[in-house]
Amino acid sequence: MSRALPIYRLRAVNYATESDNKIHDDAVAAAYGFRGGLVPGVGVYGYMTVPIVKFAPEWLAHGSMQVRFYQPVYDGDEVVVRGEVEDDGSIRVTAEREDGTVCGEGTARVRHSAEPPTELLPAHPLPHDRPVPSRETVIPGTTLGTVIEKIEIAEPRQALQFSNEMLARNFKLGPWIHAASEVSNWSAARQGEEISARGRVHDRFDRKGHEFVVIDVMLIGEDSRLVQTVRHTAIYKPRIAASAQ
Repeated sequence: MSRALPIYRLRAVNYATESDNKIHDDAVAAAYGFRGGLVPGVGVYGYMTVPIVKFAPEWLAHGSMQVRFYQPVYDGDEVVVRGEVEDDGSIRVTAEREDGTVCGEGTARVRHSAEPPTELLPAHPLPHDRPVPSRETVIPGTTLGTVIEKIEIAEPRQALQFSNEMLARNFKLGPWIHAASEVSNWSAARQGEEISARGRVHDRFDRKGHEFVVIDVMLIGEDSRLVQTVRHTAIYKPRIAASAQ
């Protein structure tokens, strides 16, 4: 029998209004059928991890989570995060608007015996001229340029942000949307440490008028320690709303 975790409530903040990704801008997002700029998916993911970390803090170093986003979260929305511990020990978590609309859903697990991957993705220089993503330029198997930055805050949102940076630093993106992530934590990120984010294009596909890319990302710490692996899915070319065409 599942066991409910304490509900986490918050008021969402669109902290990315000045981002190069204009899907977070109210006017641009309206052209794609949204009522305002989208709160970043990594931010919603961060909200969803709060009850997980409170219940199982070891998840930060030995946990995984599959998360998918169904509906946008807007600035000022009251978000209700619900978590339930299932019979198999997994934690099902949802992020809902106050009216009950499910915006994100995920399943988290704490690993007890799995070994991290031993083969690391190779480092590769960032492109001098980023290509515009398209069916011709997003090629599965392509090694992406490495992003090296210090992690400012050792929290789940900041770690997953590196996967967004991999896309933004390797492609000349227009407005784009974070759709899903499969995250595995192999060691806890340390505040202030330099992270090397390495990646590779895993897949590209079309669905319902959107063009998607899937990338695999590895975060490697200063001591060659594997911090996180991610399979990150994004809509690099969203469908424009019919009313805007």
